[in-house]
Amino acid sequence: MKRELIKFMLFALCVLVAPLFFSGSYLMNVLVFVGIHTLLAVALNLLLGYAGQISLGHAAFFGLGAYGSGILTTTFSWNPWLAMVTVAVIVATMAFAIGFPILKLKGHYLAMATLGLGIIIFIVFNEWVDVTGGPSGFPGIPNLELGTLVFDSDLKNYYLVWSFVLGCVLLSVNLANSRIGRAFRAIHDAETAARVMGVNARLLKVQVFALSAMICAIAGSLYAHVMTFIAPPSFGFNISVELLTMVVIGGLGSIYGSFLGALLLTMLPEFLRFMHDYDIVFYGGLLMVMTIFMPGGLVRGIPELFRKLAGLKKGKGDAHA
Repeated sequence: MKRELIKFMLFALCVLVAPLFFSGSYLMNVLVFVGIHTLLAVALNLLLGYAGQISLGHAAFFGLGAYGSGILTTTFSWNPWLAMVTVAVIVATMAFAIGFPILKLKGHYLAMATLGLGIIIFIVFNEWVDVTGGPSGFPGIPNLELGTLVFDSDLKNYYLVWSFVLGCVLLSVNLANSRIGRAFRAIHDAETAARVMGVNARLLKVQVFALSAMICAIAGSLYAHVMTFIAPPSFGFNISVELLTMVVIGGLGSIYGSFLGALLLTMLPEFLRFMHDYDIVFYGGLLMVMTIFMPGGLVRGIPELFRKLAGLKKGKGDAHA
């Protein structure tokens, strides 16, 4: 546990000092999105990497958080913080309720069920024009405020978003190293054996599904108040695929791997603008290559690569001797 605390402190230190090295407005804006994507990737990793339950519909929970906060604060003049908490609880409750029937499924059946959920929610965002604004989007969402402090700049939004990220990472690391986290891994590795040992697999799967959905909803609320404008394409199927790619590339079952995946996949689009609508093909290819050649993700693959290079150098040195 002491080792995990040191890793977290180093991670938090890097987050705090990053603005000193990336002071440009554009780079700060990109880092804000890295933070939001890290929240989403951690949420999906808890479900997929630890509990072994695949989801292709997490963009729906992300969108529900964004639209929920946007509608409550703009249409009904709610306090943004109260709206964020309320929406997170509602989304978690909804996920808990639908988790019982959905999580009875396994493998590609579960993937298809969550994909269907994501598509249904996306259609609601797109077609319920009177409430969501439809394809034209939903403007006028207020920035978050804390007393006299208004989060209306990239630097302020950076510290706002990354405060939530650090809290989420700390919670997730503690959860992963707890008795419940060990139960998640038991379900992931051998659900039948876990049940025999007394683990309530069905309830735990639903609980982690609800927790994952709640984190996504919080990320959606932050996204809405940072952007002050939202539209359905930001919560479509492509986003779910990107999240899955982030988790696999960063490393399944690794909280810090989620950050690495989010960092890489948030930066990549800046270099893939020339591909327009075909960037999803690139993500699919990258996901396939990583699964084949680096199944442990970046967080495990990079150290392994360095060990192999060190072994090659040592072998060459012995050969020359």
